[in-house]
Order: sequence, then C-alpha cells, then structure tokens
Amino acid sequence: MSQPPSRTAALVTLGCARNEVDSEELAGRLGAHGWTLTDSDDADVVVINTCGFIDSAKKDSIDTVLAAADTGKKVVAVGCLAERYGEELAASLPEADAVLGFDSYADIAARLDDVAAGRPITPHVPQDRRRLLPVSPAHRPSVVADVAVPGHAWVPNARARLDDAPVAYLKLASGCDRRCSFCAIPSFRGSFVSRPPAEVLDEARWLASTGARELVLVSENSTSYGKDLGDLRALELLLPQLAGIDGVERVRVSYLQPAELRPSLLEVIATTPGVAPYFDLSFQHASPAVLRRMQRFGSTEAFVELLERARGFAPELGARSNVIVGFPGETETDLAELERFLSIARLDAIGVFGYSDEEGTAAADFGDKLDADEVSARVERVAALADELVTQRAEERVGAGVDILVEEIGHEVSGRAAHQGPDVDGVTRLESPGDVRRGDIVTAIVTGSDGVDLIAVPPR
Repeated sequence: MSQPPSRTAALVTLGCARNEVDSEELAGRLGAHGWTLTDSDDADVVVINTCGFIDSAKKDSIDTVLAAADTGKKVVAVGCLAERYGEELAASLPEADAVLGFDSYADIAARLDDVAAGRPITPHVPQDRRRLLPVSPAHRPSVVADVAVPGHAWVPNARARLDDAPVAYLKLASGCDRRCSFCAIPSFRGSFVSRPPAEVLDEARWLASTGARELVLVSENSTSYGKDLGDLRALELLLPQLAGIDGVERVRVSYLQPAELRPSLLEVIATTPGVAPYFDLSFQHASPAVLRRMQRFGSTEAFVELLERARGFAPELGARSNVIVGFPGETETDLAELERFLSIARLDAIGVFGYSDEEGTAAADFGDKLDADEVSARVERVAALADELVTQRAEERVGAGVDILVEEIGHEVSGRAAHQGPDVDGVTRLESPGDVRRGDIVTAIVTGSDGVDLIAVPPR
C-alpha cells in the first residue's frame, strides 16, 4: 500500500502571547494527523494566525495574508481577525483559500486537507461568543464542553512547541466578562472561562519537560481566574504549585486588572518563592472622568496606592502598563492627570496607544471625538514622556542584584531579570558572563543601563 504524500504547513503568528499558545495548539493537532511543520518557503499551506484587536493589527494581518498569497502557496487565515469577521473577511480577501474560526481548531488537519486538495470551504460565520459562553457559572461547565475555546483542550499531542526557548506561555483562561467601552475582545473571544487547575498543572509539567524554565501565565484577565470555578482564590493556590514543579525556575503572571487585584493575590505574587514579583497592570488611564467613560475604575491616587502596597512586599518588583490617549472627551486636564500618574508610578515599561473606534463597542458611538491628528500628537507627547520615565527607572536599578534567565547566546549574552517580561519589556545584557548556557539562571549586579535595557556583570 502506497504511503500518502507528505503534507507540510507553516504557521505565522501575529498578535499577543495568547495567539502564540493557540498556534502551538494548531501545531500539535496538525502534527498528530500527519502534517509536518516547516518554514513558509517550503510549505504546501501557510496558516496565518491573525490579530483583530486594533486597526494597525488588522492591517498587519491582512498584509501578511497577501504576502503569503503572493508566493503562490495556499493560505489559510485563522485567529481573532478570522473569528471576528469570517464571511466578510473571506469576501474582501479572496487571496485566502480559507477563513476559519475557532470551531475549526479541533479538526484543523482535516480542514487543511481540504485546502490542499482544492476542495471549497465555507467561511466561518461570526457569532457573538458571549452568547455561546454565558456569564453564569451555573451553566458554564456544560456549555464549555460544547463550544470551542482555543487553548483549553490540552492533552498530549494537542500542543507542540514551535521553538526551544527557555520561556513558554501557559494559558490560564480565555475571554473576558468586563465591558470596557473601547474593547471588542469579549465579542469574539467570548465570556471568561477558566481552565481547571489540574489541567494547567499538567500542561505546566509538560512544558517543563520540554525545557521551559520560565512559565508566563496568560489570559485576557488573569485576576478573574477561578471565579467561574467557584473559587476566587484559585490563582493564589495555583501559583505555589506551579513554582514547585521540577525544572521551573520562575512563574510570571500577566494581564492583571487593577480593579480585581485582591490584597491576598497581590501578596502571593509579590512574596511567593519562584513567582516573579511582576505586576502587568492594565491601568489604561488615570483620569477618573476618562476611566468612567471607559467603563473602568480608578484614579492616580488609587493606582499609586496599589503600587505602593505591592512595593511594601517587594521593593524591587517589576511593573508595567499600557495606556490609551485621545479617548473621546479626553481634555487637556485629563491628559495632564495621566502624565502626573506616569511621572510618579515608577513603571518599568509603558505602552502608549492612540484611541481609534472599534466597531461594536460603546465608545464607537460616543460624541466628543478628537481629531486624528490631535490623537497622534498626544500619543507622541505621552510616548516621549514614557520613554524618559522608563529610562530613569532603569537607571535606578544600577547597583541592584538581579537573577537573569539567559535566553540569547551569540556575540553577546542576554536574558531577562524577574522584573522584565518577555517580548514587551527590556532585556539585560550580561558582560563577562563566563561559561553559561541558554536557560541558565545567572545572578549578577546591574552596572549600567541603555534606555530600558540593563547591563549586568556576575560577581567575581
């Protein structure tokens, strides 16, 4: 009996760390059903895991699909943009051979078989996933069993690592129950659904067996973890267990919601051995008036108090945030209040984004919109301040001791300290590192800084 022809696929991942996990789920499912993952130059089919968050991300996703199609290969669009727009995207982007939603992930190999054979595929039909995944905890468990939630069905062969980096992302949950007026994510990612702790631990052990030394916990809102399981302390209980897994040196929590960061969770993150004292806090703004229009809560005083409480446990903790400027109705007074907050918060990393309308959100219908040029000017202004502030914060760390996870060894050796998250924060360059390997943890003293990055030397 003749062997079936080999089938090769390339995966291109755009967007956030959650998409990275989803791509590894797709890779695992493809590999388990006879597909070989390869570089796009050699692939029969190129799978683009798209991002649908903001306009620039959507454009990048579409441009990536078009570039792949220009090579003459078959192209499949998956991910958030495909889930959010489905049929509309397929109609406007005929260069894509298929546009697949999350429901196709479980049988992604069969769908790629269809694409490779030239069989037509009906494009995904978008739905408001909040209706598929109801908020009520009483109904959620049975519903989750019937609705595809990417990254929630881990079993052996349902995930394959796409690199050998010593850091790996681990999904805690998907979706979001908050209703921020500027954000469309809940409509296409669905309501908040936690993964059972036992499943998270099993996957963490598997990741450690593949060489992961740092686990980065991701979700749309990690502070909500466990609420749909009937246990608001679930993350507090889970973190020490994750940190105790053989081979795991560091656990990092990302995507924390300030309004939900309970004092007990804050203390666990700041004080648990093996858990990075790192606070990735979604402040978004500091003016109470703007925050109310965003359907969020807080103020400069409340946010600074939160950071001070955390620093009371871990003075050298890492803290980062993203902010949105140019929100409808934002005044010069509001903007000055945001700048005041940033100037006293001592954040290690600050992302600055300009507001743009997202269809289906409450803010898209607000009045008092700022002119696009004014939004751009405010982004430039706040970004310049942010650059200055994070540079100062890095300079403050000179003389401090740091534990560096070595990630790159080449003409220089670099990695990240506990206060530096992967991809989004700065890095630390090791000088005179000695004989080190990728994945080692090296204790060093910070001797200098270069913008947001640090320079450190192991003690003699």
